[in-house]
Amino acid sequence: MDTQSYNAALADLRTVRDDIKKTQTALAKLEAERDKRIARLAAYDKAKAERIAPAAGLSLAEVVDRAPALAPQPLAAPAEPAPDLATAAEPAHAPQGGEPQPHVPQPAAPAVDTPATGTPQPTPSPAAPAGREDEPRTLPSIPDGEEGDAWFTHTKNLASTRPNFTQQARSTVFLDTDTGILVHRSDTRRLDLGTCSAADLLNAVFHAVPEGAERIYITAGAPWHRDADRHPYLRDAVAAWLNAPTPGWRTDTGRGRDRMAGHFVHARHPVARYLRDDESQHVEIRSMGEWFDLEPGDDPATARDAFVLLWQALRRHWDDAVVMGSPSQTGRDLWTRTIPARGQYSDGYPVLSEELRGLLHATAGQGRNELLAPPRVPEMLPQLVEYDRTFAYAKHTWKSPVGTPKRITGRTFAAWSEKEQARALYGCGHWHIRAAVPDTWDHVGLLPAPAPGDRAWHYPATPGATFTTWAGGPEVHTALTNPLSPWKIEVLDGLLWEDGKPLDDWAKKLKEAWSNLSAQAHFQQDPAQARAAHLASRAIRAIVLYGIGSFAQRPRMVTGTTPRTQERDVPADAEIIGFDDEVITWQKPTGFSRDPNAHPEWAAAIWSGARAALLTQRHRASDTYAGALHAAPGTVIAFRTDALYLTQPQAWPYHQQPGDYLKKGHLTGPLAAPTTEEQLLTLRDAGRAALTPAPTTAGA
Repeated sequence: MDTQSYNAALADLRTVRDDIKKTQTALAKLEAERDKRIARLAAYDKAKAERIAPAAGLSLAEVVDRAPALAPQPLAAPAEPAPDLATAAEPAHAPQGGEPQPHVPQPAAPAVDTPATGTPQPTPSPAAPAGREDEPRTLPSIPDGEEGDAWFTHTKNLASTRPNFTQQARSTVFLDTDTGILVHRSDTRRLDLGTCSAADLLNAVFHAVPEGAERIYITAGAPWHRDADRHPYLRDAVAAWLNAPTPGWRTDTGRGRDRMAGHFVHARHPVARYLRDDESQHVEIRSMGEWFDLEPGDDPATARDAFVLLWQALRRHWDDAVVMGSPSQTGRDLWTRTIPARGQYSDGYPVLSEELRGLLHATAGQGRNELLAPPRVPEMLPQLVEYDRTFAYAKHTWKSPVGTPKRITGRTFAAWSEKEQARALYGCGHWHIRAAVPDTWDHVGLLPAPAPGDRAWHYPATPGATFTTWAGGPEVHTALTNPLSPWKIEVLDGLLWEDGKPLDDWAKKLKEAWSNLSAQAHFQQDPAQARAAHLASRAIRAIVLYGIGSFAQRPRMVTGTTPRTQERDVPADAEIIGFDDEVITWQKPTGFSRDPNAHPEWAAAIWSGARAALLTQRHRASDTYAGALHAAPGTVIAFRTDALYLTQPQAWPYHQQPGDYLKKGHLTGPLAAPTTEEQLLTLRDAGRAALTPAPTTAGA
């Protein structure tokens, strides 16, 4: 680019800037006009918010916020946080378990619901407007007396039991929608995919594979994003792609044992399910990103080989293992096949009462994600070093809570001896506590505390600060015994289970499969097969990660569509999440399902153990310690689920074992300290690229 073209490009950029300002001004005027019209409609004595919401393209809560007089009687009480929705990752994403949100045609049926991945209050009010971002959030507690004691039971006639059927495999194809390359078993061919609509994909695939396919994995291309520039949000683009006409096919709304039916709207990893009009064939279209991230050089054959290796590795431990549609489904199915046929829990693991499940959802967070910005860290960093815990969650499955928990009141805990208290905190418990940061504290926070905003958590570290929160035993134990200065903890209430090993056999088998695949990736001489083995090892990681998340069994969120001409049929308690000229897309919470594999106590215990290990972890073999508290104060830049970002390298041992800290990136400075997640991820990617030699594929 020369000076003349540079100046011309600047002029064009200014034009775009001016157009953006004009558009923003016009949008602001339209929104103001919309709000005025809502106010005028609200003056009508028979006006109803549920009628106005779809007409305005707003949620019920947003309409009530603009016209409080429209609030029905149940909304007069203080609002509780509304259930949060899963987005990309979140991973998630940070990965958080569960399936994407279901999307089914009107009318919606409960059979197509799926767990959301948020952490709502135990008894959320579906129509209540979400709390303001700047309002403090108070966590729920166990009611006093008999009312609270009644929570400590299990749901009647609901338990996790060993299946008495053999899971059936599904015919699968792998398709790159950028190139049109399709791989089916040993056959590879190039397809004409037309506009890459769902109808075009189905027609092309079933023409190429006359015998049919039951599952289509998209390895590259993301066809559901093809019209993303025409929609304000990716979810809207995905919903439009799923809802487009598919002549000869209709949405598959479930059959037999298949409870995960209907379309699932997810910004990046949606699931489309179709049924031929004559009901002769069922097929689902899924994203390969649910299992592992493919790189530009990975073709559909590589993905196929990875799935073959994955299946072979699982079959060494489960003679009836089947790779299902998603990692969470696969993990959950494999776990049920490890439930003991004899012994204490041969009749199954009972599911907690709905009240206790709700309490755990509201008070047990997932991975720690925290960015420490100046002045807590220097404005210019000497370097940025990333340490990632390899296969982290698998490290914390050796002990889990089982049975009916006991309620441990603050008075009971205080009456115990110091030895009894230590034994309880080291056991499987979830504690309501009041914590105080030491006056001399100069390091990172140790305990999660509720922050303003739904689902938000922060980690107080200001000397002398006090706060009330819930935390798992591993974190409370760490706060009391950390190597710097013990925190003052007052136990207000708690849940204490017996120690058990419901996940140990499952996790051991998956860890062994992961180790074998990682070794293949390291020693395989064929680069293509080495890459496939590495991807298969990543798939094992996903099975553990999302399998654990699936135990959390969030309250369900059903998503549906209603034609614009029938907007009166939008459920009164639904939130409008998108609309176009043809349909209105909405979502509504439907509470807990009778899921026999709902065990949020297991997920909560593992997440607590993983967060504690980010702070301090002992390596028994070398009697050394690793974690944030073993780095100098002021050198911790960020936590990201199972990774630490520091300004100084550490001599922490790495033996390629689950939980070990692997150095994955190293960027030399001086560097401006990141103040946003986007900046952190940019530095992370640069640090990984700069680290040479590249880390072994046997890593996390």
